[in-house]
Amino acid sequence: MISEADLLAMPADTYMNEVQQAFFRQRLLEQRAELQQRIDEEFGQLREQEPASDPVDLGSAEEQRQWQLRLLEREKKLLDKIDEALERLARGEYGWCSETGEPIGLRRLLLRPTASLCIEAKERQEQRERHIRDVRGTPNG
Repeated sequence: MISEADLLAMPADTYMNEVQQAFFRQRLLEQRAELQQRIDEEFGQLREQEPASDPVDLGSAEEQRQWQLRLLEREKKLLDKIDEALERLARGEYGWCSETGEPIGLRRLLLRPTASLCIEAKERQEQRERHIRDVRGTPNG
């Protein structure tokens, strides 16, 4: 396996060649395995929790349980994103912006291996989401 530095030192015309695809496939698979293990452990902890008899303890335990469930939901969404990235790799679409078709870039993929949008497309998406939130948040709008 090559290092991140070696990956970044590769010429631009080698973008998403077999070596780079193998690097990101391995990284995604490692992240997936770690995440799946964490999810399994957290589910186990949730199942093992004893019901509390004290009402104060019960409220605290329920709050903790809700927090753990929200965490599990976020981790499950990340697991889905990893699976989607692995599917893009299998189709030969990994590393290319799903909106523009432009390269996402190695630096961005190193920071966020599940990225499916280049920086510009991601910024446009976030602006649209902010606009929608702003419109919905205004009275009589």
